[in-house]
Amino acid sequence: QVQLVESGGGSVQAGGSLRLSCAASGRAFGAYDMGWFRQAPGKEREFVAAISWSGAGTHYIDSVKGRFTISRDNAKNTVLLQMNSLKPEDTAVYYCHYTQYWGPGTQVTVSS
Repeated sequence: QVQLVESGGGSVQAGGSLRLSCAASGRAFGAYDMGWFRQAPGKEREFVAAISWSGAGTHYIDSVKGRFTISRDNAKNTVLLQMNSLKPEDTAVYYCHYTQYWGPGTQVTVSS
């Protein structure tokens, strides 16, 4: 089992920044990619960003490229998502993802 807990969500105005954090724990946690997904009201959950175990490989959905940065600290079993220049369309519940495991999510609300 792996437990994922997100933090760092909140409400900001357009153009603002937030940093999401996901802490992983559990005996099954190992050297795999981690990622972030989001789900806006009335929409399906979508991929946002992912990072390889080494941190050398990252991948982003086009709509966040240049604004979001994913990183990880393997010593702390933590993955971060730095979100800058936030837009109202970034409003969603953001979920941390690791293999088949999901965190409970953290709400991000961006007002215009």
